Amino acid sequence: MQIGLLGKANVGKSTFFSAATETSVPIGNFPFTTIEPNVGVTHIKTDCACKHFGISHNSQFCINGTRFVPVKLIDIAGLVPDAHKGKGLGNQFLDDARQADALIHVVDIAGTTDIQGQPVSVGSHDPLEDVKFVEEEFVQWFNQILKREWQKISKEIEQKTTKLVEGITKRFSGLGIKDFQVQSVLQHTGLQTKKVSEWNDDDLYNFAKELRKITKPILIAANKADLCKDLSIIKKIQDTIVIPCSAESELLLRKASKSGMIEYVAGSEKFTIKENSLNPQQKKALDLVSSVLEKITTTGIQSALNKTVFDLLKFIVVYPVEDETKFTNKDGKIFPDAKLLPLDSTAKELAKIIHADIAKGFLHAIDCKTKQRIGADHKLKNGDVIKIVSSMSRG
Repeated sequence: MQIGLLGKANVGKSTFFSAATETSVPIGNFPFTTIEPNVGVTHIKTDCACKHFGISHNSQFCINGTRFVPVKLIDIAGLVPDAHKGKGLGNQFLDDARQADALIHVVDIAGTTDIQGQPVSVGSHDPLEDVKFVEEEFVQWFNQILKREWQKISKEIEQKTTKLVEGITKRFSGLGIKDFQVQSVLQHTGLQTKKVSEWNDDDLYNFAKELRKITKPILIAANKADLCKDLSIIKKIQDTIVIPCSAESELLLRKASKSGMIEYVAGSEKFTIKENSLNPQQKKALDLVSSVLEKITTTGIQSALNKTVFDLLKFIVVYPVEDETKFTNKDGKIFPDAKLLPLDSTAKELAKIIHADIAKGFLHAIDCKTKQRIGADHKLKNGDVIKIVSSMSRG
């Protein structure tokens, strides 16, 4: 699972990254502070299986029944218009973005940066322009890949040396795109029944646009929401999930929590001051964060991550165990792992994630909540606790 952070320069991407991963990276008020992609580990939140069974266990990933599941976060270099033509760090940006399963587009919703990422007064730039240009860059990138090879694909199909789905999928293999995704877009656009020799530029563009939507879905992190004079602008962003955010507030809370000044869990609507000897500057900063939370409820960072994994990608969390009565692994650790899987994944697919040999010798599985035996094709649900029974062990 890899989530890419993207957006134009100077919108708070690196601050978002630092807050989410608690990793220090260069943060600057000028374009291309991020040149090489920063890679770190963040976490999404869900109910731990211990909650269902009413038991307690020691785990750094479980806090009072809330499970934190690690995912990789990539802070990709700043984007400028016409990146698909190589402008700015365009080629590198697009190459870095290949790795991501989904993308969080960090937008300066307060309009304090122009299209090139230069600082301007609050509200003087339209953030909807940023949303549009970033999506357009991705569509044009996909469109270029398709157009560059279209004559060759058409010829291969006419000569019956390849099929339409196979020919297109092959050209997008570098982006990890699957044949069922290509098939879905062909059906959605109605191009499945149209002769490839009759496809025009609009057809290619529309295909690229729909393919981007399902293979590189984008969530909008409306950053600097605390500075925005009118948050109703969020309602104007259509066809995607939008989360109001304040990356700076989250970063401050994470640092204050780490230093022991406050008690704060990522994604919470409030924090508790533990340290009585705060200096005036620290108190002023925390008062400012309190006002931000009053305006947008949470800092939005955790919500953006959760929505990306659970709503955009539609993944579920499953807990594999080796002892179905004690919910432990061979070392006696209770609920040791939490695995992210696509919706409708099967018990056999969970076995493959655990170990190839376990999957090879798959006999059946046990649903630890219902105590029922389940087969290889049984579809798993979010929060399932599963024991795999296999004829082969991991040694």
